[in-house]
Amino acid sequence: MKNRLYLYLTEFFAGMSVMAVELGASRLLAPYFSSSQIVWTIIIGTIMIAMALGNLYGGKAADKDPNPDKLYGRIIIAALWIAAIPVVGKYIIIGISALLIFTVNSNFLIIAGFVACMVIFVFPLFLLGTVTPSLVKFSVDSLDDSGSVVGKLNASNTIGSIIGTFVPTFISIPAVGTSITFLIFAGILLLLAVIYFVSTRGNFTGARRVPISIVIFLICCLLGHNNSFAFWQSNLTYEGESIYNYLQVYENDREVVLSTNVLFGVQSVYLKDKGLTGMYYDYAMAAPYMAGVKEKDRLDILILGNGTGTYATQCERYFNNTSIKGVEIDEKITKLARKYFELPEDVEVTTYDGRAYLNVISEKYDVIMVDAYQDITIPFQMSTVEFFTMVKEHLKDDGVMVVNMNMHSGAEGNINEYLADTISEVFDQVCTVDVSGSTNRELFASDNADMLQTYRLNVALEQDGDLTAMMGRIGDHLETYEAGGHIMTDDKAAVELLGMRMIDELIQNEVSYYKTIYQEKGIRGLIDLL
Repeated sequence: MKNRLYLYLTEFFAGMSVMAVELGASRLLAPYFSSSQIVWTIIIGTIMIAMALGNLYGGKAADKDPNPDKLYGRIIIAALWIAAIPVVGKYIIIGISALLIFTVNSNFLIIAGFVACMVIFVFPLFLLGTVTPSLVKFSVDSLDDSGSVVGKLNASNTIGSIIGTFVPTFISIPAVGTSITFLIFAGILLLLAVIYFVSTRGNFTGARRVPISIVIFLICCLLGHNNSFAFWQSNLTYEGESIYNYLQVYENDREVVLSTNVLFGVQSVYLKDKGLTGMYYDYAMAAPYMAGVKEKDRLDILILGNGTGTYATQCERYFNNTSIKGVEIDEKITKLARKYFELPEDVEVTTYDGRAYLNVISEKYDVIMVDAYQDITIPFQMSTVEFFTMVKEHLKDDGVMVVNMNMHSGAEGNINEYLADTISEVFDQVCTVDVSGSTNRELFASDNADMLQTYRLNVALEQDGDLTAMMGRIGDHLETYEAGGHIMTDDKAAVELLGMRMIDELIQNEVSYYKTIYQEKGIRGLIDLL
């Protein structure tokens, strides 16, 4: 094929599709394994392996048989594989997870994520990796212009990659979802190959592939356009995606729940009877008492990681002298909060990163609640000495910071120990309380030496019986934290690794019973149990 312009277009769309698939991979895996730096490392590493192998194979194949029909045939196969990902990808992930959860004793999320990524994405990206060396072979006529031709091919690939980076993140995934994004870019690749075979009248085998591939692609479009990640769940109130998250809202007669992860955890809960939740939101309400809510005319509260506003709603419901501001990076979550979780209209929510927000404001608050999570792990930038120092600078003299620490563990060197030690490096007074019946722990920090005395005095002034009882239980279990030496800084904070390790421990604890059944009775025992 001597039409160099079409070869440059092929390089352009191949580069674009590789990046689109990479970003799609992160969104496909995130609801099951989170979108932490570790998961991104797995995705990038896997794709680089596939591309390197594809480069090697593509170069040898082009030297052996410099026939463009072979390349465009591989592009068809890659396109159909990518189109099939929305149809079978989530089932493969669940199947691999179900298999490994009974055979892997540590690093489950890392291993399961890596295996799933290898199975789903290596082959099509390996095929796309053959594009560049093949096109170099087809394009270079002589050594006189080889540098110029290779430069143009690489520029085409790079420009395509740039577009393939921005379009899924800012346009296609928020607008139509991950599944249709895969189908769009698979369709582009398929169209590229179809145009080649139709225009060049390629060999009979290649030409015969065209109608068959179109039919397969249309079947994938029909079966794969549904973007439901939790395919085993029905009657969801809402399911969708934003720039940052997979979002799922479900409800029953008692509560409305937000989850950003299919396999682990609940991010927000709203009780329809408008009472205490019994969850960490109630425990965090001890912070206003520590800041003197019953003695002040007005209490200013800032929530970093507002979510659907459960904490804001509870504080406004039980205290009539609060002024509450929330910061939530995901605007779509805030919209869901207004629609499904009855977030009060007078609670002002700013769409911003929590740390970046502190950088641009000068106001000081009586209470700052830190409840920011990236899926199921804590964002790195909100876990360090520098961040907590910034929080301290935005507290009034007797102000209190409360931090929701999920994934509580008694293991030495766990993520909560690192967080608490880091906070103790910044604040003079630090105390903690475990949330009954959950893996959460609430941490309260202040430079006010009378924080606990203020707490007791203000609880004594509370007239709501349920709230007084709750605060009494919290007061009975509050413990002054004894700091260690696990300090996290902007330069060094292994929050993703620590978080994954803790999640792995939680998973192992959850499935230990089923593992025992499996070891004693095999698959039949599990089936009988179900």
